[in-house]
Amino acid sequence: MRTTLYLLRHAATEANLAHPPRLQGRKHNPPLAKVGIRQAEATRDALADRAIHACYCSPLLRAQQTASIVAGPHGIVPVPVPDLIECDLGRWEGLTWQEVRYFNATEYRDFMADPAAHGYPGGENFQHVHDRASAAIEEILGRHAGQDVLIVAHHVVNRIYLAGLMGLSVSEARQVSLDNCGISVVTRENGATTIDTLNAVQHLLGVAA
Repeated sequence: MRTTLYLLRHAATEANLAHPPRLQGRKHNPPLAKVGIRQAEATRDALADRAIHACYCSPLLRAQQTASIVAGPHGIVPVPVPDLIECDLGRWEGLTWQEVRYFNATEYRDFMADPAAHGYPGGENFQHVHDRASAAIEEILGRHAGQDVLIVAHHVVNRIYLAGLMGLSVSEARQVSLDNCGISVVTRENGATTIDTLNAVQHLLGVAA
């Protein structure tokens, strides 16, 4: 019995498109940018011929919008799952990494050394995210054994889950980088869970930034 997971990072918001990008957690809940809508539509077209049976997403607007667009051809209404919400970035939300490094040098150094132990000041660390989000994904896969499932979540959530499948620790999850609407395909068969595709973005090549 083969179970397939299509794991997406949500499409782009204005914070994602800023130069440099601004950290985006859960306190602010912006909609997709116009480019983000086009990214989601391109992803919808790329997955239109897949036999997707169910769709789940983070409760944040950017994930729900992406999921609704991508799941549209399948006649599926995305189900928000609270534990798929993005990491709580605490006091760093809305800042750029350059600003974080300048204003919070010690906390920045500790976070970069081990984000599983040293999280976002006033927010979560990577271990917190792993414990809730990975458990939620596993529960969804168990519920839909033998089916194809679409999950739309966030960069931190998805990279931590995928890092575990790659044999990386939670502390090493920042080594996994995912684009907005990048498609990762995970399959489970005969008790083994593997990544078939990591962050496929070919479908986005014609989408202007």
